[in-house]
Amino acid sequence: MKTNYKAKGLVYGKYWGGGEGSYTAVDLRGKNKAKMLSEAEKNIDALDDGMGYETVLGAIYIVEKITTITVNFKEFNNSEFETEFIGDLTEEQREFLEMNI
Repeated sequence: MKTNYKAKGLVYGKYWGGGEGSYTAVDLRGKNKAKMLSEAEKNIDALDDGMGYETVLGAIYIVEKITTITVNFKEFNNSEFETEFIGDLTEEQREFLEMNI
C-alpha cells in the first residue's frame, strides 16, 4: 500500500495598487501531507506562480489523499478529500476562498 497527496487551490493576496483577491495557486504534490503543506507555507510567495501580488496572505487547498493497493498485479486507488488553509487569513478571507474554490 502506498499513499500520495495532490492539492489544487487558490492563493489570496493584496494586489499592487490596492484591493485583494484570489488567483489559481500552484498545484502541490507529496508523499506526506504535513510536509507538503509546510513547504508550501514556507514558500508562500511562490504559490501565485508569477501572478504578482504585492503580498500573498494565504491559500486554500483541496487536498486529495490517494491510497493505492495492488491486488493480483492490478492497482486500485482510493481518494479522500479535505480542505486546508495556509497563511495568515482572516475569517472573511477564508469564507471568500471557500465560496470561490
